[in-house]
Amino acid sequence: MVVHGMQLPVQSQSALYAEPWEAAAGPADLLAVARAADAYGFDYLASCDHVAIPRRLAEAMSTVWYDPVATLSFLAAATERVRLVSHVAVVGLRHPLATAKAYATVDHLSGGRLVLGVGAGHVREEFDAVGADFDGRGGVLDETIDALRAALGPEEFPEHLGERFAFKDLGQRPRPAQARVPVWVGGSSPAAVRRAALKGDGWLPQGDPRPVLAERIGRIRRLREEAGLDAPFTFGAIAEPLYVGTPGWPVGRRTLSGPPEELAASLREYGAMGVGQIQVRFRSRSRTELIDQMAAFAEEVAPRL
Repeated sequence: MVVHGMQLPVQSQSALYAEPWEAAAGPADLLAVARAADAYGFDYLASCDHVAIPRRLAEAMSTVWYDPVATLSFLAAATERVRLVSHVAVVGLRHPLATAKAYATVDHLSGGRLVLGVGAGHVREEFDAVGADFDGRGGVLDETIDALRAALGPEEFPEHLGERFAFKDLGQRPRPAQARVPVWVGGSSPAAVRRAALKGDGWLPQGDPRPVLAERIGRIRRLREEAGLDAPFTFGAIAEPLYVGTPGWPVGRRTLSGPPEELAASLREYGAMGVGQIQVRFRSRSRTELIDQMAAFAEEVAPRL
């Protein structure tokens, strides 16, 4: 079965995907979209992570990046069932104990709805500003995942003794509501794919075209088999942006459109590859239009997946 989630609008406003109406939007819009996702059966909502954007990237990326811990906690109180995903937390910017404290609290407050998506990051100035290791961020991420496994586990006094991070006899409560918080690894580089296979509970690709996606899913399966890993694993996908309605509005390239059965048939191709989670994004000219499209998708497309 393929389920669908979505990245929240408003909370990140890169020029690559933000719609014009989001520039003037705020907390009320986030709440309305989150409540709609909860009501319409979306599996998850995702929030991105950047601490600060340098001027050289500000035009393309914008400087609007809500903090994911604050955003997901805010929405946890307004929703009941939808899962809350960091897509992705750049965990190398922070000590693992600080990350674990924040996300354990999100999981506790939400009743066990957190999925911790993690990634290496790509903005050097961001790392430099907080004194983090940009050049060695891959190795930092590898160890951070191990440290987070310990710090987000059931023990009140977690222990990790590693090359970069070491802690024990330091209690952290509240503990997560989940016995095991899912860790999904983001990224489509060879290192990220290997990291997802060997250290993750799931993989969040970066919008790979379908043939490439299939190849990388195959590689992850091979790596896990060679390592003797047989625990459940979630393959994600970022679908082409979806367009559901609004007659007469040009949908643009890389946008799926058409009758519900055609949209569903296209998305079922992901399921045939083994994808269990599809992240969709809707073209919209207002919050109201976005929610209408979410409703149309839930009522007409999702039942056919």
